[in-house]
Amino acid sequence: MFARRIPRNPGPDAVSKKAFVKSYGCQMNAYDAARMADVLAEQGFSATDAVEEADVVVLNTCHIREKAAEKVYSELGRLRVLKDARKLEGRDTRIVVAGCVAQAEGSEILHRAPVVDVVVGPQSYHRLPDLLARSHARRVVDTEFPVEDKFDHLPARRTAGVSAFLTVQEGCDKFCAFCVVPYTRGAEVSRSVAAVVAEAEKLAAGGVREIGLVGQNVNAYHGLGADGGAATLADLIRAVARVPGIARIRYTTSHPNDMGDDLIAAHAEIPALMPYLHLPVQSGSDRILSAMNRRHTGDAYRRIIDRVRRARPDIALSSDFIVGFPGETDAEFADTMRLVSDIGFESAYSFKYSPRPGTPAAERRDAVPEDVMTGRLHALQALLDAQRHAFQRAAVGQVVEVLVEKAGRRPGQVAGKTPHLLAVQFDAPTSRIGQVVPVRIVEAGTNSLFGAAIEAAAAA
Repeated sequence: MFARRIPRNPGPDAVSKKAFVKSYGCQMNAYDAARMADVLAEQGFSATDAVEEADVVVLNTCHIREKAAEKVYSELGRLRVLKDARKLEGRDTRIVVAGCVAQAEGSEILHRAPVVDVVVGPQSYHRLPDLLARSHARRVVDTEFPVEDKFDHLPARRTAGVSAFLTVQEGCDKFCAFCVVPYTRGAEVSRSVAAVVAEAEKLAAGGVREIGLVGQNVNAYHGLGADGGAATLADLIRAVARVPGIARIRYTTSHPNDMGDDLIAAHAEIPALMPYLHLPVQSGSDRILSAMNRRHTGDAYRRIIDRVRRARPDIALSSDFIVGFPGETDAEFADTMRLVSDIGFESAYSFKYSPRPGTPAAERRDAVPEDVMTGRLHALQALLDAQRHAFQRAAVGQVVEVLVEKAGRRPGQVAGKTPHLLAVQFDAPTSRIGQVVPVRIVEAGTNSLFGAAIEAAAAA
């Protein structure tokens, strides 16, 4: 989860108000949390990292992870105690549930959690100020898919940091059997190249050096191009790469069926596009992939990876896996283990299947027993962890380009990321934040690498 700090610039005439925004889940939610923070900051809300100080508390929820809704209701139970305590002190607290759980649950949230004042879906949070104002008279739900583009109504980006997410596409038309995204985010919609570039320029002017282009199915991007036709994600990446100050570009999350030839070629042709690809496969079994409505096979996925590696031999791969999808047999799980062994991943997200109400898979009656799912998940994660640690150990002795993002854990240390998205810590002044520094890796820890700046080593 992410706690989003709201920029501390409410303006000289603003009333002293504080807001706390807590975001769960994916990069898209992190972006949305930042934009909600921008909306609230424009209304005069200053930041607080202490929820007990907040006049407005926003839970930006995710419906992808296991038991997501239950976790939200548990959090709301704690907020009810807080809200009641503040009320006794004569202080009002508005509680907002936003994001995909809000979209999926709607008015049911108001029924189950009387503490909530506003429920707002991911396509309507630009209307948050009006919803908060209306909530003083009655509790409000806004989970419509509005006709207007929310991006046209959001305030200017307020940036803080070296890296930033930038939403370029929302929604999904794939309708995987386990996934709620088409129902909570709607059909695929892409922003224009001009709009994305304009936002990238603002981010660069604010000191951002790395942009992560995000979407539920980002490589299905088909926004309006400069020539009036539909642009591909490769076209968009080329346009963003021309923005002065942007040194690195990444994108997530992708679908194998949308890895077009031009996007694969972009990995070889665009220096700013980092050698890292997150491409979910979910399973190595063709029968399970068909039951999931993934519309690709394990071998088709292997062929895509072969093409990507021919274009960019040093690319690092990441993926998503679901174990225990209804009906999965031991042999079909073995197909997944075989695919992981065949390909090799630098990182991955793996989960036990859990049903999402309203999805086709939730109607199935051939559930895999919980203990079997747990055993399979542990086996898969052990293999993935071994591959991750091997990838990190292979970096020892190499000189890598590290984009410095922040101060390190101890004085005199800074931290950043390699092109392969590996975390690195090394000794350097904080004046190097925002710079790309050559670093020789000297040690691989459990979750990060440790190195020495080349110029520092030469001086010594």
